[in-house]
Amino acid sequence: MARGHSPTVRRRRLASELRRFRESANLTIDEVGEKLECSASKISRIETGHVGVTPRDVRDMLELYGIDEDRRDALVQLAREARQKGWWHAYNEVFTGSFVGLEADASSLHTHQALLVPGLLQTEEYMRAVIRAIRPDMDDARIDKMVKGRLVRQRLLTDPRPPEYWAVIDEAVLHRATGGAEVMHAQLTRLAEAAALPHVTLQVVPFTAGAHAGMETPFLILGFPEQADPDVVYVENTTSGVYLEQESDVRRYTMIFDHLRAAALKPDDTLDLIQRAADRLATVSHSTKGAGRDRF
Repeated sequence: MARGHSPTVRRRRLASELRRFRESANLTIDEVGEKLECSASKISRIETGHVGVTPRDVRDMLELYGIDEDRRDALVQLAREARQKGWWHAYNEVFTGSFVGLEADASSLHTHQALLVPGLLQTEEYMRAVIRAIRPDMDDARIDKMVKGRLVRQRLLTDPRPPEYWAVIDEAVLHRATGGAEVMHAQLTRLAEAAALPHVTLQVVPFTAGAHAGMETPFLILGFPEQADPDVVYVENTTSGVYLEQESDVRRYTMIFDHLRAAALKPDDTLDLIQRAADRLATVSHSTKGAGRDRF
């Protein structure tokens, strides 16, 4: 998994540049479509990053906008890079949209979850329990494919140049015995191990905090190392997600995350809480096994 070479981020940057150059040339999308003999909807989809664009189309657009040759050549090369396939294309049934491609190039990931362990920190058995609960109609082969793709995605946190990862979760996540006591004990152990990594920060918002800013929906704020790639917020829903790129939206979710961090336990206190929850589950698991032996 090569970090810093995501074609999704390249396509997003290219789309932004093409839109900026068109606006600087005082041309509308309709005018560009007419001059290049293509539909206005094609130009619109290119500028929003919803479709790829050929190097030839990029060159034609930039010539129309009066961009100098050196700058044209650089963006044509960017178009070539944007057309390459990332590792996630092998799991296109698992990962829809551009989320994983953006995540692969992010320098910082700030996430909040109120119901589930964040995906990058889930154990395999926890994943399977979650998928089976959410999609009871899904067959084993499909589940296996989803789990395999998600495990490959988790390599991001063990990459030689990992992103700075900060997760704030609700205390309810620790107490919902997803998959049973044994699976959940292993999951809590995994959380404690991940929190020990130098680039990972984990905090829990305790029940005693009462109502908090993240109760409405889970979200992820993706930050990028290049100024040309502005931050983006990914807001999850049941079947997909919404990308928010307006500066006002990013600022609003950044403020929400700041409030969550302030309401949450400190990282060391979070680890203590996780360990206590894990110890209780270990006791439950041991008692259950012992009761099972007594019956036979």
